[in-house]
Amino acid sequence: MIQPKLDTFQVIADPSRRHMLQLLSYSSLTINSLAENFDMSRPAVSKHIKILAGAGFISIQDIGRERHCTLKQDGFKELQDWMNYFDKFWTSKLKNLENLLNKKHD
Repeated sequence: MIQPKLDTFQVIADPSRRHMLQLLSYSSLTINSLAENFDMSRPAVSKHIKILAGAGFISIQDIGRERHCTLKQDGFKELQDWMNYFDKFWTSKLKNLENLLNKKHD
């Protein structure tokens, strides 16, 4: 059965996947090295890695017998764009409040 593609927020909703991303922020790791950090089966780790790769958060490169995982910027771009939207939203709201408070003091 083919799994539907998860959106960015569904991908990072899982604590294990977030932890994998944090581990990969230090350096690229093999799938086996990543698996050592989790109390789950190797197939379960592989499933999480496949989801992260499919969403553009990591790339997987075969080097010899090992599969190395490395962070990619692609998956994070959607998150950053979403965060930037709300940063601008709140900055605008706070600026309006500041202007209003300054007018009351004049």
